[in-house]
Amino acid sequence: MRATVIHGPNDVRVEEVPDAALRRPADAVVRTVLACVCGSDLWAYRGVAAREKGQRIGHEFLGVVEEVGSEVRGFRAGDLVVAPFVWSDGVCEFCVEGLHTSCPHGGFWGEPGSDGGQGEAVRVPFADGTLVKLPAEVRSDERLLTAVLALSDVMSTGHHAAMSAGVRPGATVAVVGDGAVGLCGVLAARRLGAERIIALGRHESRTAIARTFGATDVVPARGAEAVAAVKELTGGSGAHAVLEAVGTEESMRTAISITRDGGSVGYVGVPHGGSAGVDIQQMFNRNVAVRGGVAPARHYIPALLADVLGGVIDPSPVFDRTVELAGVPEGYKAMDAREALKVKITF
Repeated sequence: MRATVIHGPNDVRVEEVPDAALRRPADAVVRTVLACVCGSDLWAYRGVAAREKGQRIGHEFLGVVEEVGSEVRGFRAGDLVVAPFVWSDGVCEFCVEGLHTSCPHGGFWGEPGSDGGQGEAVRVPFADGTLVKLPAEVRSDERLLTAVLALSDVMSTGHHAAMSAGVRPGATVAVVGDGAVGLCGVLAARRLGAERIIALGRHESRTAIARTFGATDVVPARGAEAVAAVKELTGGSGAHAVLEAVGTEESMRTAISITRDGGSVGYVGVPHGGSAGVDIQQMFNRNVAVRGGVAPARHYIPALLADVLGGVIDPSPVFDRTVELAGVPEGYKAMDAREALKVKITF
């Protein structure tokens, strides 16, 4: 089968690899229908995050079950499913508590020895604990399929930021970052009842999506200028909840600085470098809480799926370019150059 592999910085290729196949009784093999390129994939593409030469890449996909192992009870061949970006057994103490990303038997698609999401098929360990079945009517609806694909990572991650920051009805929320996760954070904040949502971003095409997702204000600035602008918009007090969706030291400093005293930051941007901008003294003096981390997407998908199917939310606009599998290298280039927000892959 064909799959995307990474050989080094700026060197992503689509190559022939061994077919996905059952290895253990709890496995399933899923034939990919849709996948995509994530902003976090760019850290490896740029050489910031280390990868082995020839390692698989990609962690967001949905598809049709092709084969199941003898211990799989919840799925059978022909089922349409979406996979979160981490597999998990579904029965350990962490999975039961909703923190599937801490499952001791879990893992990330594309890690050495596993299939990546950007390939024609994927071996899914612990299928019963990992996959989520989709209703048959989704299969023939391209927009709905695309919206569901977002649940595999970016929509669930934006939601995790909102939940971690304690977004509540009537709250003022600020979102740092206008990538796909940040935009989904805007959508999540609206879903949770935020009254005012301030989107921080400088790309007009992206902030336009933020407005359609529920942003009431846009701040096209960074650093001290962004902090001053948010403070002015909020009468000097800042936002009750701030969603940090970038992962740089500057974005984290900004997030903490624009949080209202007694408020919270929900951080989901993959951190890179040093202390990631966390000033513990500033947090202590102002009673600012910081929570977040890797989103337990498997925990969130069922509720988010219900709202997608019910027309409450539609994250599909974050996908602004589509390529076939052979075009994935060009998709990476487009996202790296900010010529595309999020690239969808069709099979």
